[in-house]
Amino acid sequence: MATNALRSLWAEPRPTNAPARGPRDWALVALLICWSVVEVVLRSDLAPRPLLLIPLLAVLGSLLWRRSHPLVAVAASFGTWTIVEIVRILTGSQGALLNSMGAALILAYALFRWGSGREAASGLGLILLWLPLTTIADPTSLADTVGAYAFFLFAAALGAAIRYRAKIRIRDIEQAKALEREQLARELHDTVAHHVSGIAIQAQAGRAIAASHPERAVEALAIIEDAATRTLTELRAIVGVLRASQDTEFAPQPGVAEVEQLATDGRTRPCVEVTLSGEFDDLSPAVGAAIYRLAQESITNARRHARHANLVTVAVTGDADQVRLTIDDDGSAAGGRAPAGYGLVGMRERASLLGGTFHAGPAAERGWRVEAVLPRTGTPR
Repeated sequence: MATNALRSLWAEPRPTNAPARGPRDWALVALLICWSVVEVVLRSDLAPRPLLLIPLLAVLGSLLWRRSHPLVAVAASFGTWTIVEIVRILTGSQGALLNSMGAALILAYALFRWGSGREAASGLGLILLWLPLTTIADPTSLADTVGAYAFFLFAAALGAAIRYRAKIRIRDIEQAKALEREQLARELHDTVAHHVSGIAIQAQAGRAIAASHPERAVEALAIIEDAATRTLTELRAIVGVLRASQDTEFAPQPGVAEVEQLATDGRTRPCVEVTLSGEFDDLSPAVGAAIYRLAQESITNARRHARHANLVTVAVTGDADQVRLTIDDDGSAAGGRAPAGYGLVGMRERASLLGGTFHAGPAAERGWRVEAVLPRTGTPR
């Protein structure tokens, strides 16, 4: 089992979401340069200038590449530093190096945060090769030596821990999206099944009365045509939505009309008020179900997380092309709802699958606002 674990760590790929080099990286290098200049001016116990400048440039330059090329950055900085330490040992050069070079801890962190398993193992080997050489070139007490090892190992462990946490979060987000896709597909499946059942009933009725009442058979055909058109629209919506096989009930899903049932009578807090305005005729059942689910989830979140909230207002507005859902609560700004929660991830995924937009965040004055805009046809992306 231990062998398999080591093989798994060795084969670990690089994370795919490494940030690009930005202004903060340049600001970090500029700050370290200023720190180094101050040390050179104020300290008198430093090693000769060339032995200071060469490893310093290697470390500072490597910081700019620590995320995109973590092993190269570690090899360039600690490799150069190792050569300088060997030169110091052979020549007997006295004096300390700059404290600002402690920024090499960032490289150890970045190696385990952004490097692959092979890169992390190889880079750690270079760091462990350098550490005993630097203690020989600049003799320190046992406590300082142990502290140096502890600092670098802690930086590496911190990078690995944050990497693992980010990986778990990405997995949880993908699971939340998959569950939302599954629920949406199940609702679409149920809606299509409901339409098909209606088509079958109308076809049977038309066949039974075709001989005696031809005009009513024509009406049945018109109803069948309309239902078939709606069914085709829903079938197109199902395409592209992944769905796990689960038992489903052939029943119509809740829609915009059922949003009014989410309102409360004021006896419980927060009170929920619902307002419907505009046209909702010929609205895609998938969009109607999505509006209901988004409103339901948002009200649940407000009850759980909105501190001191007394009122939640739900407004649904339908126009010729789209339907807008807005949910506001008057909770305290100290409620601290994380905008990256998995419930919000699922709601954003549902809106995106239907070709709409979703936003959730603090309102302008107080409380929290959720806003979703969906096309009436529910065309998935």
